[in-house]
Amino acid sequence: MSLETVVEDIRDEARARAKEIRAEGEERAEEIVAEAERDAEEIRSEREREIERTIEQEREQRLSSANLEAKQKRLEARRDVLDDVREQVEREIEDIDGERRERLTRDLLEATAVEFDEGAPVQVYGRAEDTSLLTSLLEEYDDFAHAGEVDCLGGVVAESERSRVRVNNTFDSVLDDVWEDNLKEASARLFEQ
Repeated sequence: MSLETVVEDIRDEARARAKEIRAEGEERAEEIVAEAERDAEEIRSEREREIERTIEQEREQRLSSANLEAKQKRLEARRDVLDDVREQVEREIEDIDGERRERLTRDLLEATAVEFDEGAPVQVYGRAEDTSLLTSLLEEYDDFAHAGEVDCLGGVVAESERSRVRVNNTFDSVLDDVWEDNLKEASARLFEQ
C-alpha cells in the first residue's frame, strides 16, 4: 500500500465520518427545531388560554358591575317612589281637618292620658295650627295643660316632670309605626314583578 492509498483511505474515512457527523447534526438540529416548535406551540396555546381566561374574567366583572349598578339604580328609584308616597301621605294627614282631626286628636290624647299617674301635672304640646283644638280638648282633663307647640303633623306630645314620662302620640309617630309595619307590603304592591 502506498502512502497515497493510505491518505486516500483516511480521507474517505474522514469524509464518511464528516458525512455521518453532518447527518447526526442535521438530525439533532431537526429534533431541536421540532422541540422548539412544540414548545412554542404550547406557549402560544397557554397564552391563548390565559388571554381567554382574562377576557372571560373581565367580561364577568363588567357584567357583574353592570348588574350591580342596575340593581342600585332600581333600588334608588324605588326609594324615590317610596319617599314620594310618604310625602304624599304626610300632606294628606296634615290636611285632615274638622271633626275628623278632632276625633283623631281626642283618641291620641286619651291614649296618652293613661300613661300618666293620676294627679301628675302634664304639659301637652301640639301642632301650632291645633292650639285652639288642644286647648278645648284639654279642658276635659284635670292637671293637663297646653304647654306650647311642637313641629308635627298633628296629635300630641305630653310630658310630666313628676312622673318622668314623655309620650309621643303625634300623627308622625303613628305614621312611622304604620310605615315600618307595612313598608314591605307597600313595596311589594308598588313594585310587583
